[in-house]
Amino acid sequence: MNATAIKPAAVPRFLPGATVATPGALEACGLDYMLRCLARHVRGDWGCVCAEDAETNNDAVSDGDRILSAYPIDPAKPSQGFGINTLWIITEADRSVTTFLLPEEY
Repeated sequence: MNATAIKPAAVPRFLPGATVATPGALEACGLDYMLRCLARHVRGDWGCVCAEDAETNNDAVSDGDRILSAYPIDPAKPSQGFGINTLWIITEADRSVTTFLLPEEY
């Protein structure tokens, strides 16, 4: 399946479970921005992950595997989906918890 062929849904594709954040994510991002990113994440807009990770996420929604999205902390600056200026959101396979974290906190 071509990852670019799947567009983000208008409604959530999965439930995130409990939502938690690491100290680094809380320090780097405002709550409003984190909530906007979470809304994108549950709709299937995986942010700046590579095509392979996007396809893995699309499969994970139906297969019940872990889902990882990546967003720039400062949208005006580039993010490669890892490293500096990156916020990760990970939803566990059992959908019990979704975590906001910085890559270096993984």
